[in-house]
Amino acid sequence: MNVAMSNLDLAFAALADPTRRRIVAKLTRGETRVTDLALPFDMSLNAVSKHIKVLEGAGLVRRARVGREHYLRLRAQPLREVARWTSQYERFWTQRLDALGEFLNQQKESDNDGP
Repeated sequence: MNVAMSNLDLAFAALADPTRRRIVAKLTRGETRVTDLALPFDMSLNAVSKHIKVLEGAGLVRRARVGREHYLRLRAQPLREVARWTSQYERFWTQRLDALGEFLNQQKESDNDGP
């Protein structure tokens, strides 16, 4: 397996969890302290920290320490790789759905031309 694919695998694995997707969504608003990020979640700070470590391991989040405070920032590159990979399949399905639409239109026209 090449390095790019393993990074993609890590990103997908990290994003597979709904809590981690919520963390990513919150980080799209900008850098925030870990303690502030954890507040709305119905789990311990330790549990949120474990989710953050998975996101860090996938390269989706960068942590900076200022004194005792830990700040998190979203990293866009792994998300770009996910978007690039999924866009290939978006094109595939768009082509398939366009072909299906064309087929259905032809069927409809031939039904209207009947006796």
